Amino acid sequence: MSSMYKGRLAIYDSIVDLCPRFERKGKTMPYTSANGYMFSLLNKDAELGIRFSKEVQEKYIANIPTTHFRSHGAELKGYILIPNDMLDNKKTLARMLNESYDYVMSLKPK
Repeated sequence: MSSMYKGRLAIYDSIVDLCPRFERKGKTMPYTSANGYMFSLLNKDAELGIRFSKEVQEKYIANIPTTHFRSHGAELKGYILIPNDMLDNKKTLARMLNESYDYVMSLKPK
């Protein structure tokens, strides 16, 4: 595990720690999930993706700006890539993770 990945994992964990309704899972692929849906993921390239509804994705892609999240060479439907320059803004990212959690909790359970 590279030092960059370890640093990003520490950031991811600190953001998830600000969100008491869920916890980080996964040893080799860190993620969060609820209601049968994964809603955030730290991929092997140390990139963070968060899942949102189509409308919210479009809003963030236009305003951040960012793009859809890719992991293992494939685009993950519903996820946006969190730009590196946002990783220090833990309160904003915790708010976004909570928004994502609320979204997956609104879906029919898997």
